Order: sequence, then C-alpha cells, then structure tokens
Amino acid sequence: MASHLLRNSASGWLLRNYLPHQAAQLKRCLNVTSRLDKTVSFHLSDIGEGIREVTVKEWFVKVGDTVEQFDNLCEVQSDKASVTITSRYDGKIIKIHHNIDEIALVGKPLLDFDVQDEEGDEEDSSSSSSSSSSSEGSANEAEKASETPSSGRVITLATPAVRRLAKEHQLDLSKVPATGRQGRVLKGDILEYLGQVPPGTNVPHPTLAAKTAQAPKAASAAPAAPPKPAAPADRVEVLKGVRKAMLKSMSESLKIPHFAYSDEIDMSELVKFRAQLQKVAQENGVPKLTFMPFCIKAASVALGKYPIVNSSLDLASESLIYKGAHNISVAIDTPQGLVVPNIKNCQTKSIIEIAKDLNALVERGRTGSLTPSDFADGTFSLSNIGIIGGTYTHPCIMAPQVAIGAMGRTKAVPRFNDKDEVVKAYVMSVSWSADHRVIDGVTMASFSNVWKQYLEQPALFLLH
Repeated sequence: MASHLLRNSASGWLLRNYLPHQAAQLKRCLNVTSRLDKTVSFHLSDIGEGIREVTVKEWFVKVGDTVEQFDNLCEVQSDKASVTITSRYDGKIIKIHHNIDEIALVGKPLLDFDVQDEEGDEEDSSSSSSSSSSSEGSANEAEKASETPSSGRVITLATPAVRRLAKEHQLDLSKVPATGRQGRVLKGDILEYLGQVPPGTNVPHPTLAAKTAQAPKAASAAPAAPPKPAAPADRVEVLKGVRKAMLKSMSESLKIPHFAYSDEIDMSELVKFRAQLQKVAQENGVPKLTFMPFCIKAASVALGKYPIVNSSLDLASESLIYKGAHNISVAIDTPQGLVVPNIKNCQTKSIIEIAKDLNALVERGRTGSLTPSDFADGTFSLSNIGIIGGTYTHPCIMAPQVAIGAMGRTKAVPRFNDKDEVVKAYVMSVSWSADHRVIDGVTMASFSNVWKQYLEQPALFLLH
C-alpha cells in the first residue's frame, strides 16, 4: 500500500496519517521495564500432629493485595485446632487457590505471590494499573453486555449471602418464589422453599402486592386450593473439621475390645471440702472451683499406683509404652464441636494449678484458639457428661490410649449412714472403659477404687 501511495505522489498523506498511527500502536504494545517479576507459589506447610489436610475458614487477604512477611493470610481448621497462616514473602497476591470451606492439602499451593524487586516499582505499578483499569473496563462492559436481555440470560435479584445459601442447597434461584422488593429473593424465601419455615411466613413486598392487585378479578373469585406443603428436602453435608476428626478417631476406637466398669462415688465430703476452698481459689485466680480438678488430680494419683493405665499399645512390636507424664485429656464442648485437649504433667501440679490450666483450655476452646500442642501427647482421658445430664455411659477409648473415664451427674439421694440412719448424700456415677487387650478387670477395678477413695476422703489430697 505504501509503495502505491508513493507512486501516486501521496507520501505526505502517508507520513501524516499512516506512520504516526502505526508508531502509536507499537508504543502501546511495548513495555520496557528494568526488572523481572517472579511468581512464587506459597505452599501450605506441615502444622504438625500428622495433619495432612485442613479446611480454609477465613481469608484475611484478597487477590491484588500487597503483603509483607509475617502478615496474616488466612485461618485454617485442622482436625484438632484452628491455625493462622502467615506470609513468608513480601509481594502482591495474584492468585488464591482455595475458597472458604474448601480442603487444602499440606505441601500443595495455597496462593501465588508476585515477588517484585524494589527497583522500578513505581513505573511498573503505574503502567500496570493503567493497563489493568482499561482491561477491567472492557471486562465490565463485556459482562454488562452479556447480562442484557438480548443474550437470553435470566438474572435473579439476590444478595451474595442468599446466593451462597442457594448454592449450599443446590437450588436454582429462578425457581424460588421471591417476596423481596422488585422480585428480590430473600433468605426466608429459600427457607420456605426448603420447608424449613411454615408456608406464608414471608409477606410479599408492597411492590409485588401492587402487581398482584392488578390481576383479573375473575381469578380472585375462584381461588385455587392452597398447595400442600412439601416435605423437607434431604441435604448432603460433607464432614469437615471436628466431625471429620471424630469419624477417624471413632473408627480407630471401634477396633479396640472395650472392657466396661461402673461405680458410684459418695461426693458428700468433697462438696464440703470444695466449699471451704472456694475463697482460696478465687484469691489464686480461679473464679469458680468445680469438681473436675479434683477428679483429674485423683486420676493422676491412681495412675501413679497403676501405671499400666497410663500406657499405650504398640501393635507393630507387640509392646507397651509406659508414659512418664500424666497428660490427662479432658472433653470440652465448643461451638465447633466436642474437642479433647489435655492438661500436661498433672502429677506435679496442685488442684489450683490444674483448675487454672483447665479454665485456660476451656476459654481457648470457646474462642477457637486451641493449638495442636494442646492436643499432643495425651495419655489418659476423662469426660464429664454430668454437666449435660445422664448417669452411666460407655465411653470410647481414644487410641493410642488404653483407658477413659466418664463422670455422670451428681445427685442428692437418700443413703444409710454408719448408724443405719437415712441421710442426704451426694452421689456421682462413673463409667470406665479399658482396652481389654492390655488391662484386665481387676486392674481397672483397683484403679477405680483408688480414684474413689480420694474423692470420698478429700483430706488425702493434702498428701500430694
């Protein structure tokens, strides 16, 4: 074309119009930079205790954010505890590999960083921002064009929270009757559609009521019979977090041949003894002294007399491992479910010290801040079902431990004293389970008797 124009004496037009336009295009296509961007994948590191996968609970960053070393990136929930993941790099986040509630594997990428050199950051950031803004503008225009009625796409008005709820139940929002303004689908509409709330709970917005009022009067003259409420739909929920951990631990527990033993404890003297210690406990930082620290300390004394109950079984070598420390696990009810952290070295601690450690574990459990170390190296377990209700139970052993105890509710009942007089007594039931491959009935009964002796005669605690 250029040669043709030159032959026709149009070189001036060519220089004024064609060549400057071509140069401008080349200038926009080229980007001269003095540095090299590096994309680094941030892999989820091992957080201990043999954990191979975690659930992403919350992201503190998003794509495009610039972070520095040790900034919080996200919070993940393992089978046992919540862990906050921090950054190892300075840079810009360009990709997040997992959404909230998705499973992330240890050793696999969690997100990608754009790690940049300091030189030339300002020039590149300005050029990239201008190019990204132009590309975002074109993307937005394309998105708006795709949502036009000519594309045939049906758009249902709903908030992100409502769309997420519909996605969890695998619902098509266009099929849910809307009662919100201008036909917006509300959370109550989905719950009513699923049958979780009674029909008619959600009152249509006046904008919808006005449209309904314009309907022909003939239709209102002969109203149709109200449809029968549909049966609640089934839903599938993937196990994760504490429930997934329960699946694994209880599957292992059922492989253990359980031996059960139960008894009753007269707590009358301990009730008086605890009342006398309440003021001292408050002065030492324990607002309320419960029975649980006494039960834990009594168990530690009994473990010292019968160390086989504080052991673990190694099936590979067919041997017993006697644990030196009394790390007693305690079942705690938390918003995430039942967790079983442990109090370390109970054999060296007083009742007040055990009470402080127990209160700290309960508080961290309620706030979801328990760490893997809180669950590590447990040697024996106690569960206090009495705070919920019930008397006797059949607790399941937590492998690799070989025994567990569960205390029922303490009740005031009539009992005969030494003079055959009927008196008011506070009685608590206890249920033990032991690994019958290791512990026989006599050993478990003897262990229980020592534990019972210290609770019925609390003055013996002064010896420890």
